[in-house]
Parts: sequence; structure tokens; C-alpha cells
Amino acid sequence: MAFLTKLKWILGISLVFLLIAATNLVDRSNFVQVKESVMTIYEDRLVVKDLILDMYKDMQKKKVAILTEDQQFFTQDNQAVNRNLSTLIERYEATKLTDNEGVVFEELKANIQSLLAAESQVEADNPEVESNLLGMISQIEANLDDLSDIQISEGRRQVSITKRATDSIELFTQLEIYVLIFLAIVIQVIILYRPSKD
Repeated sequence: MAFLTKLKWILGISLVFLLIAATNLVDRSNFVQVKESVMTIYEDRLVVKDLILDMYKDMQKKKVAILTEDQQFFTQDNQAVNRNLSTLIERYEATKLTDNEGVVFEELKANIQSLLAAESQVEADNPEVESNLLGMISQIEANLDDLSDIQISEGRRQVSITKRATDSIELFTQLEIYVLIFLAIVIQVIILYRPSKD
């Protein structure tokens, strides 16, 4: 009889342990998903948004210099702006890109290379060259706008993933409470049940 009582206790405790272990694994998976999503929002979306803004500022400096025919900018400041652009591109490349973002980013890099190659002709004070440079800058700005839009849509997608994971955590927590209550009742029945002695 004592063996049967010990067996009931072992069975009851094992059921509780298995339930806690199973919900812990599910919760851990959801917490990892939330953590990854939050890190992605910060590292690959907010930081990139800042990089895009900085590239946009550099393009504005170039555009103002062309429109005001500021030759001093191209002889003194443009190299520093180009180095900054190169650094921003490298930092952007180090982030995790979506497929669509990768395509637009490659187009941006190609357009920036074309602009840098064409800038060497700006000293000629040729209105056609200036118009060509402004057109290239406009293409780059369009690329930056597209990349900015991608950051917003990807940020929304990551927030949605986080919301689903937190909703799942909340649901499993509620289910865990109900199952624990049910198991507590079952364990009490198992432990207190005494078969009738006929």
C-alpha cells in the first residue's frame, strides 16, 4: 500500500514537472523571438534609418554646391563628403538586408559610383554637366527614399512578429495556469483516492 501511495506522488509530481518544462520551452522560444525582433528593429532598421538620413544630407550638400556653383566645395569639401558616404555605405552593408532592400541598395551604390565618377568633370563649369549631376543626385535620393520606405515596412513586420510572440506567451501563461489547476485537482484525486476494500 505504501508503494502505491509513493507511486501516486511520483506520478503527480512528474505531471507538474512535465507541464512546467513544456511551457518553459515554449516561453523560451517566444522570448528568443521577441529578443531577435527587437534587436532587428534597432540594429537593422533604426540605425539604417539614421545612415539613410546622413547619406541624404551629403547629397543635399552636393546639390547646393552644384546649384550655387560653389567650386570651393568641389576642391575642398567634396572629398570629405565622399569619404563619409563611403563609410555610411560600409556600415549599411554590415546590416541584415532583405531581398528587396538588397536590390535597391545595390542600385544606390551603382548610382553613387556613377556620381563620383561624373563629379570630376564639374570643374568645366558646363551647365550640361551640372544638369547631369543633379539628375544623378535625384536618382540617389529616390533610392534613399525607397530604402527609407523599406525600413518602415520592415519595422512594422518586426513589430508584428513581436506582437504575435508576446500574444503567444500570454496565451500559454493562461493555459499553464488552467492546466496547473486541473493537475492539482487530478493529483489530489489520485493521492486521496482509496479503492474500496471488498
